Amino acid sequence: MSRHNLYVQGVDGTLKPASSEQVLAAAHRVLAHRVRRGASLTSPLKVREYLTVRLGHLDYEMFGIILVDRRHRVIEYVELFRGTIDGAVVYTREIVKLALDKGAAACLLFHNHPTAVNEPSPADELITTRVRDALALIEVRTLDHLIVGAGGVLSMAEKGLL
Repeated sequence: MSRHNLYVQGVDGTLKPASSEQVLAAAHRVLAHRVRRGASLTSPLKVREYLTVRLGHLDYEMFGIILVDRRHRVIEYVELFRGTIDGAVVYTREIVKLALDKGAAACLLFHNHPTAVNEPSPADELITTRVRDALALIEVRTLDHLIVGAGGVLSMAEKGLL
C-alpha cells in the first residue's frame, strides 16, 4: 500500500492512486535527464539524487563511474563492477581503459553500501587512491568518490579524502 498522494490517469481518463512502482519509475525517468550525455554537472545535489534513486535500493554493491569532459558535461554513466552485500572487486585497469576509450577529462567514482552505512571503509579509501593515481597518469582528474547509503550520499572530496 502506498502512502502518497500521487495519481495516474487510466486509459478511461479517470485518476487512480499511483503504485509505488509507478512513482519510482517516474522518478527514474525524471532523474535520468539530470545525468545524461551532454548534461552539465553543475549541481552536486542533482548527482546525489540521481545516484540515490539508481543505487539506494540495491541489496548488492555496485561500483561505477560518471565520465565527463573538460566542461564537466556527462560523456557516460557506467555501472562497472557488481559485488555482494559487503564489497565489489574493482579493476583499476578497466577504469583507465574506459576513460581513454571515451576521451574523458575527469570522472566521478561512485558505489553504494547495501549495509546502509555510508562512511568510507579503509578499502574504499584505498581503491579511491589507486584509481585516482592511475587516472592521473593519463591526465584524467578524479573529481569525487560518492558513497550511497541509508544516511544519504557521502562525498569523499567534501570529507577531504580525495
